[in-house]
Amino acid sequence: MGTLALTAEERINVPPAAVFDLFGTGNAGWVFDAACDRVEVGAVITLRAPLDGAAAAPVDILGRISKVRRPGRIEITHDQPWRGRLRLRFDPDGAGTRVRLNAEIDERGLEWLIRRRGHVLADRADQAGPRIGLLTSKSGPGSVFAAATDNVATMTVDEINADGGILGKPATLMVGDDGTNPDTGVAEAWRLVRGGCRTIFATTTSATFAEVSEALRGADVLLVHAVMNEGGLADRLRIQLGERPGHQLAAAAKPLMREAGGNRWFLAGNDYNWPRHAHTAARSVLPHQGAKLVGERFAPLGSQDFSPVIDAILASGADVVLSTFVGADAAAFERQCHAMGVRERCRTLALAIDESTMERIGPAASTGIYGASAYFQRLPSDQNKALVRRYRDGYGPWAPPLSTLSETVHEALHMWVAAVHSARTTEPDAVARQMRSGAFDFPRGNVAMDGPGKPHQRLYLAEAVHGELEPKFAL
Repeated sequence: MGTLALTAEERINVPPAAVFDLFGTGNAGWVFDAACDRVEVGAVITLRAPLDGAAAAPVDILGRISKVRRPGRIEITHDQPWRGRLRLRFDPDGAGTRVRLNAEIDERGLEWLIRRRGHVLADRADQAGPRIGLLTSKSGPGSVFAAATDNVATMTVDEINADGGILGKPATLMVGDDGTNPDTGVAEAWRLVRGGCRTIFATTTSATFAEVSEALRGADVLLVHAVMNEGGLADRLRIQLGERPGHQLAAAAKPLMREAGGNRWFLAGNDYNWPRHAHTAARSVLPHQGAKLVGERFAPLGSQDFSPVIDAILASGADVVLSTFVGADAAAFERQCHAMGVRERCRTLALAIDESTMERIGPAASTGIYGASAYFQRLPSDQNKALVRRYRDGYGPWAPPLSTLSETVHEALHMWVAAVHSARTTEPDAVARQMRSGAFDFPRGNVAMDGPGKPHQRLYLAEAVHGELEPKFAL
């Protein structure tokens, strides 16, 4: 199947040159709600396109500007919620402008739109090899941190198949979108199970993972939570990888206080289980590191205005903000912090910050942000450089960057393959037993498993430098 094209248009009572110059300013209702810091090749952009019918909510597109022809043409290459291109034309229409949007929709994109409308698609014909499920966030606030995940998983499965497949048979990757919503995640997980997936890799919020874990309790399906999480759900068929907030805080607290020149911490994050657990860990860990807690606030996932939280931060006299916002919320929060003067007062340790989110924050607003994770795209190891090179060769210069929230699925898949080959079966229970122990050499370094929920790995402290996360030292 090739690509289809969908179109949408808006009319503005302003000449084309003026509309073009104001494109991306982010004003609600102005030219597909497009938001970008600059209209030039390479700039990241978010827009909302009415591609799913007039009665449906617009589709949020995350991508990069790949071509510009002032004042009449802009091309956007995007990976979320599917891989494709958008073309915008700014044409004269009397005294105003007609902005026409043309979107390329590939097979995965068409399937995503059909499922978004609530329709059930028939499963494809059976494949010779095993089916592997990927449950990720191709839409909703989590789509920012999950931007590269589908690409990485697809690349990894292709490489595994090129290297002989799974027990001599090619594997098929099936992808589900939780929409950053636990109920949707449960429905998509069941779809993957019905499609033949006996193992599902989840790169979602912990709220989705918890709901899916409970819903599939009797389904004899192995669930692997690949991204950072609070732990506590690992068992016979539940493997939890990634960083733990308590470990991140214990390692990073003292270096951050030295950077900030003070020990007063304010806790701020999204209101769901991972941030709340992270704050509980902070109240336990930080005082032992010499920190003083001076305030705490939460905001619902999907918030747009963080000024009440930021006002509280400024009033507290904090030296360090512990941010547990994720995805689009993290980007919006940090940009608003910059605009309201927080950067002039204190540093921020953002536990879930990643390279894709950093792009959405932008260089100007990112100064003073630090992250503590086991992987950053700029890690200098030869193995990581080779991974990044293969990724760029496969997906091009405008694909979203790798991060600890996407690269981890590459490692999780290889852990699973090693376990399958050791067990000589894809049966979930036998594979899970093999995954619960062992040591692996990955782009992030050595990862050793001590049970289903105890990964041991080195953490790195990274500082935002010119809009990129630069690892400063190992913790």
